[in-house]
Amino acid sequence: MKPYSESCERNQRPILKVLQETLTNQQHVLEIASGTGQHAVYFGRALPHLSWQTSELTQNHEGILAWLNEIKLPNVLPPITINVNDAKWPVEIVDTVFNANTVHIITWPEVERLFAGIARVLNPSGILCLYGPFKYKGEFTSESNACFDALLKSRNRNSGIRDFETINRLAETHDLLLVKDVAMPNYNQTLVWQRAPRILKTP
Repeated sequence: MKPYSESCERNQRPILKVLQETLTNQQHVLEIASGTGQHAVYFGRALPHLSWQTSELTQNHEGILAWLNEIKLPNVLPPITINVNDAKWPVEIVDTVFNANTVHIITWPEVERLFAGIARVLNPSGILCLYGPFKYKGEFTSESNACFDALLKSRNRNSGIRDFETINRLAETHDLLLVKDVAMPNYNQTLVWQRAPRILKTP
């Protein structure tokens, strides 16, 4: 039986709208933490100009393959194993990285390693799209997000909904400049950064 996420079913259409507007000239997407595989088949079918590389921890590959084997999209690739803590990922340079609902689950050091890994594989003008809930200036955008944050911290005190400003500063250290902050249903956001070439300062 294929794994199923109700939240994926709810959020995939509004996320797709952002991707359709943003990834018009992109070719190769690395999806980090593909989860059930639902996003991959939905976005891959709607965006046939993209080669969509799925990834997950090895133990979750079977569920993703169940979706891919049923839909059989030529542009959606079988999952590779990516652990954000690994110093090297088994992927070539890509022009887009997509991730949904991860940075509030993992610890902050893992978030830092996630962005370092993205910086290693993203080409000089590449795009990063990040979906999920965020705080702004330390404030939750809804009571439901505050309750969700408390639930996350009850499971792992080092997880929790991240501050947008802190995430954006981390992105900037990797030459990622914010180009979009799109409000989504259910008090989520889609953040889009584009990598800018590093400008060498003359002595």
